[in-house]
Amino acid sequence: MKIHHMVVAAMLAVGTAGLSLPVTASAAVGIDINIAPPPPRVEVPPPPRAGFVWARGYWDWRGHRHVWVPGRWVRARRGAHWVPAHWDRRGRHYHFVPGHWAR
Repeated sequence: MKIHHMVVAAMLAVGTAGLSLPVTASAAVGIDINIAPPPPRVEVPPPPRAGFVWARGYWDWRGHRHVWVPGRWVRARRGAHWVPAHWDRRGRHYHFVPGHWAR
């Protein structure tokens, strides 16, 4: 009986180990809407910063409307380039692609 409890405790420990992962490790959820985003706003990026890349602003879909998210600096990654957040037209829908690093 004691071994059974130890096995169950070990299984629970292994099974819950992933619960401590940060939320950002979860998969992104795609957004498809029928309303085109407004044209991008003109942003004047601040002066360059060593070791960082400017991620320009974009329109995000929040609730039932587009909301502008201003640009920001992201730490550069060696061997990768920043792909800005954008909306792709897919037939009659618009699909949001979050900003991300690509090789």
